[in-house]
Order: sequence, then C-alpha cells, then structure tokens
Amino acid sequence: METASKREYVIGPDNTSFFNWKELWDYRELFYFFTWRDVKVKYKQTALGLIWVFLQPVFMVLIFTFSLRMVLNYESSLPYPVFVFSGLVLWNFFSAGVNNAGNSMVSQSNIIKKIYFPRLVIPLSAVISAGFDMLIALLIFIITLFFFQVPVNLSVVYYWPAAILITLIASVGAGCWLSALMVKYRDFRYVIPFLLQALLFLTPIIYPITPRTSIWVTYVMAMNPMFAAIWFFRTPMMFDTTPNTLLLVSVISGVLLFLIGTGYFKRTERYFADLA
Repeated sequence: METASKREYVIGPDNTSFFNWKELWDYRELFYFFTWRDVKVKYKQTALGLIWVFLQPVFMVLIFTFSLRMVLNYESSLPYPVFVFSGLVLWNFFSAGVNNAGNSMVSQSNIIKKIYFPRLVIPLSAVISAGFDMLIALLIFIITLFFFQVPVNLSVVYYWPAAILITLIASVGAGCWLSALMVKYRDFRYVIPFLLQALLFLTPIIYPITPRTSIWVTYVMAMNPMFAAIWFFRTPMMFDTTPNTLLLVSVISGVLLFLIGTGYFKRTERYFADLA
C-alpha cells in the first residue's frame, strides 16, 4: 500500500526583500480563490450585475465629453470620446487596483491572524481582480474604434500589452505600499481616494500634451507611471511611434514604485498579524 506524499512547510522569517516566486506559485490556488471571490462579490446582489462593467466606462466618457470638450483646447487626431476612452481603459484599472489593494490587508485581517500564507497574495489578487473590468472595457473600446472608424497601426499594436504591463507594475507597487501603510495608519483609508482623484487630473487622460505645454510641467507629469502607459496605449491610433526621454522617466518611475512598494510590504509584513 502506497503512502500518500505530503508537502511540509517550515515557516520561518522571510529575509527576502521582494517576491518569493516559488512560494507564491505553491499558493496559486489560494491566489485564484481570492481573485475570483473579489470579482464575484463586487457584483453580487446588484440589480444590473455585470452590466455595470459596461456602463461605468461609457458614462465616464460621456460625462467628460459633454462637460469638458468645449472647455479644453483639444488638439489631437483622435475623436475626443476615443481619446478619453483610451485613457480611461487603463486609468480605471490602475485606480480600482490601487484602491482594492490598499484596503485589502485591513479587510482580510481575520484571515491574516489565523493562518499562514504569503501575504503578497492578498494585494496581488486585489489588483488582478480589477483586470476583469479592464478586459471588458478594452472590448468596448475596440467596438468604439470601429464606430468612429479610427484606423489602427497594427504594426505597433503590441504597444497595448506593454501599456497594460506598465499599469500592472505601477498598480502592484502602489497597492502593496499603501496596503502596508494602512495596516499601521488607518488614515490612508481616506487618503487613497483623494490621491487617486488628484492623480486623475495630473494624468493626460482628458487633455493632450501639446508642444505649447511647458517642458517642466511635462517632465513633472512624466514622473507618473501612467503617463507612459497611456502614451503606449494611444500610439497605435495616433501613429506617433517616436519614443522620447519623457517615456523613459515615466517607465523608470513605475519600476521604482514597484520595487519600493513591494520592498516596503515585505519588510513590514511580519507585523501585519499584530496590527491588523
């Protein structure tokens, strides 16, 4: 009679500063569970259910179009609704991911105190669950391109995955950082929505960067990782494939945010069970 093999884990101090990929892979089923649970809970017991996934980006595009189109000095080859929508596809993913992840450790405090698992599973699954809405918004955006008959440069359509990757990296970095801070400082529960709202208007989503924009203002805006993400996403529709130093600044800021955010999370996670 064969004896079933058992996997044993020895739980000790984790001295790594960043991801322990092997440990995360070992707990992948828990990661899938948290991610899918977050998606289901969001629309459970709502009258319209998943229809909200379609309505939210459409309403935001309509509001920005009718309220700001005549006020802003809009100069772009894209129809304004397409221009705004192209920014909101990624911004909504970033905003929801950061907000979900920022609140995730506090909301899961009961689980943290009872069982051991890699704490990074919680903010990571919170960010990935926001990707479900992003995929639906991307589908609606593609339909919008056909509706407005906007040509797409297919030779650089691979910029879209690059834009999503930059957004994901920035979301994970910011989400991990804020989730660790909120465990100790609950004030961040109110700070996160304010920061996201302010950052929305500091990101070229509803307005374009033009040659008349001050170079210093542009460089400050480029310190936002979403600057590069949105540029890469819009490039196939705007046929401007010339990279510049602004994109390098933006991408580097996203990588730094990821390293600092996950590093801070890993250094402080040992105290989560006591403080949460």
